[in-house]
Amino acid sequence: MDFLQLTGKSILIFGVANRKSVAWHISRVLCDAGAKCVYVVQNDAVRQSVAKLLADEDVYVCDVERGDQIERLRDELASRGEKFHGLVHSIAFADYSEGVRPFHETSKKAFLQAIDISCFSLVAISNAMKDLLDPDASVVTVSISTTQMASESYGYMAPIKAALDSSLAFLAKSFSRFSRVRFNAVAPGLLKTSASAGIPGYVDAYLYAEQVIPRKKAVQTEEAAQVAAFLLSPRSSGINAQRIVVDAGMSINYFDRDLIERAMRP
Repeated sequence: MDFLQLTGKSILIFGVANRKSVAWHISRVLCDAGAKCVYVVQNDAVRQSVAKLLADEDVYVCDVERGDQIERLRDELASRGEKFHGLVHSIAFADYSEGVRPFHETSKKAFLQAIDISCFSLVAISNAMKDLLDPDASVVTVSISTTQMASESYGYMAPIKAALDSSLAFLAKSFSRFSRVRFNAVAPGLLKTSASAGIPGYVDAYLYAEQVIPRKKAVQTEEAAQVAAFLLSPRSSGINAQRIVVDAGMSINYFDRDLIERAMRP
């Protein structure tokens, strides 16, 4: 049974960097559901590094910091003469090369670069690709489970993800003037990805999350990918401008009795 109704649908996927990428896992679910995935990676070096993963796939290059490359990508995709039924935005970057600093010491340069790549890029590529999207297309970005908790290791990225979440409503509203394109986010808890491994202190936070989650097992990337595939499918047609949290119940369990007892032990 074709429950997701994705057979034969074309989905544009931004953000595959390696086998652990959220975008890669989303593409596996989509392909298993019969969709056709078209990939966009950051640069030629990434394209070469994922050549084995995407050996028989259509792969394009676009650095979303460069407006000219976004325009070039639009023209290249337009030459295919097809409409895309979905778009995956799985792009984020923060410069942690100098380690994690208190939030008030965040540099303007680092903050603006991160918001350009991690947030504004969704606006930029949605605008550029608007004529290539099917009138009922679904756009899905990857957020985080909460932007209200001041995780010191995650630093200034949480406010940037909050901006990303807020942009969903404004994109959904502005696109509604000429289409029925939907904008949503899958918002997973801590995942084991190559990108997250580069965040100072992330591993400890990940291990702690496993203790807070009621099932004592962290969210798997495949679980987030499955929710993203649902949001990309016609089965989620009634969902728009929303973020779907995938945290395996972590947010209900911060006051777990065992954790409290351990913390209060002398």
